[in-house]
Amino acid sequence: MLGIGDYGAFCAAILLFLALPGPGTFALLTSTGKGGFRAGAAATLGLIVGDQVLLWAAVAGVAALLAAYPAVFKAVQYAGAAYLAWIGLKLIFAKPGSASPIRIEPRDYARQAFFITLLNPKAIVFYMAFFPLFIDPARHQGAVTFAAMAVTIALITAVYCLTLCAFAQAVTEKVRAHRRLGAWLEKAAGVFLVGFGIRLGTQ
Repeated sequence: MLGIGDYGAFCAAILLFLALPGPGTFALLTSTGKGGFRAGAAATLGLIVGDQVLLWAAVAGVAALLAAYPAVFKAVQYAGAAYLAWIGLKLIFAKPGSASPIRIEPRDYARQAFFITLLNPKAIVFYMAFFPLFIDPARHQGAVTFAAMAVTIALITAVYCLTLCAFAQAVTEKVRAHRRLGAWLEKAAGVFLVGFGIRLGTQ
């Protein structure tokens, strides 16, 4: 689809990464807890805009690499697969309670969520590793392919985050009551990431 290799796996990977707890998730839940659904929706907008800034910064690097050095691009694909597997192993062996809290003031939720996303240095590295895995060099259509990927990420993020906002109170209560279950879910996500890395690296 528009130069995206295995579009279904691409969408599944986005959902999997959204489900992993990170700064954006904590910003979203904290905003919703303090200001209700509207605050959560504003934070969602901030997350998406910040994400798109990082995403297109990564696209500039990936596009240049694909155009100038096809062999190096292939090497980046393998490196990206290894990076996903590494993230998965970190989740599998992570100690419970290692996530860092996010500070959100009860005002201007969109702006705060935007900067929390933008100032996450790991995000652009992640996108640099993530995009090459799903680009088909033979059918790649340049900006059209990257735009399709960016729009897909934005739409899935919006649906996921707004759904999470709607159930934020129930989610936070369940996480507090079932910390062991949350830890096991995190490890399961790690196993899936390792599997993604192996599958994409051996295609």
